[in-house]
Amino acid sequence: MLNKEKSEGSTDRVFDDAASQIADFSFDQKVASVFDDMVSRSVPFYDEIQRMSCELAADFAEPGSNLYDIGCSTATTLLALDEKLDPSVRFFGIDNSEEMLLKAKGKIAQSGTRRAIELQAVDVHKGMVVENASVVTMLLTLQFVRPLYRDQVMKTLYNGLNENGCLIIVEKLTCEHTDFNRLFIEHYYEYKRRKGYSEIEISKKREALENVLIPYRSEENIHLLKETGFRYVEEYFRWYNFCGIIAVK
Repeated sequence: MLNKEKSEGSTDRVFDDAASQIADFSFDQKVASVFDDMVSRSVPFYDEIQRMSCELAADFAEPGSNLYDIGCSTATTLLALDEKLDPSVRFFGIDNSEEMLLKAKGKIAQSGTRRAIELQAVDVHKGMVVENASVVTMLLTLQFVRPLYRDQVMKTLYNGLNENGCLIIVEKLTCEHTDFNRLFIEHYYEYKRRKGYSEIEISKKREALENVLIPYRSEENIHLLKETGFRYVEEYFRWYNFCGIIAVK
């Protein structure tokens, strides 16, 4: 189900035009139409991250509670979770991109799931409602939240979680040590080359994301979670400048 048979025209070529003007990255219709290919080729061990995240979510999900996927994009995580969780768990997918949610609706309809999955168009910078949650997932999303708002977003998620509920986040990172930062980024770009991206595509996407994706250091993310009030915080995945963290209320 994760990134199976891609439809014709779904290969990511968003940044392959050398002559095009570079604008800030956005999850518009052009990106939404190729997002599944884009993320699977841009995030190392993407399928394994999904599998691990869903396994951990299943460990904490409680019957009759709610599960929220913040930045649900095309519903890949929600559909993977659907196979693992009790049918009484209510699913909510939150995203600020109407184009991504439209793609998600199509995938959910095609999946044949019998679970009601509620999709909500919400800008997390302006507030969101989270309640009775045993699990919140936030995969590759916090990095797109403006730093000024991250404390408040974390507080909203924490307050909406039940006792012993968990927050699962996956983030791209920066490093305090500049040499490690340079090495990790170069190894990441080499990974993208192996996945078929050209130097032009790598360069143009980097520029498009420069003012949009603001990574923290791993220590900063962990500090943010602990300062919010989470009792236990632990890394469960790490690949150079990518990290998965689980936090328990």
